[in-house]
Amino acid sequence: MVSDNSFRFRFRVRYGECDAQSVVFNARYADYVDIAVNEYIRTLFGDYQNLLDQDLDIQVVSLMINYRAPARFDDVLEARIKAGRIGNTSFTVHLEFYHHGEEAQVAEADITYVLIQPSQMAKTPVPDAIREKLEVGATGVLISHAGE
Repeated sequence: MVSDNSFRFRFRVRYGECDAQSVVFNARYADYVDIAVNEYIRTLFGDYQNLLDQDLDIQVVSLMINYRAPARFDDVLEARIKAGRIGNTSFTVHLEFYHHGEEAQVAEADITYVLIQPSQMAKTPVPDAIREKLEVGATGVLISHAGE
């Protein structure tokens, strides 16, 4: 049972994401973070083009991943996502990965983005409207690509 009210994203591990040890290859978790955060950002802000139309974009400046347990081909994983620290020009998103229906953590990650103005290729302060959406988050939202 989900113990918090995070945004949740479910997906199925594909065969090509596993390594010679028959578990998800460690580098694939960066892909999982990217896919899950894209769904989170879409839920918060709508189509990504909405940010670009405001001359805003995000760039990764840090990604930290800690592995707790293996995941294997055809497992359904659930990413639970919440905003972390929201600074002046950057924000962090915290993710926890679980096997769907279980409470043992598979991995956790923190990814930090800097907000930029693409027309200037320079960082820019997080606007109040974006800050507010990040603070509220997308609690209780579930998006599934797993077909469960």
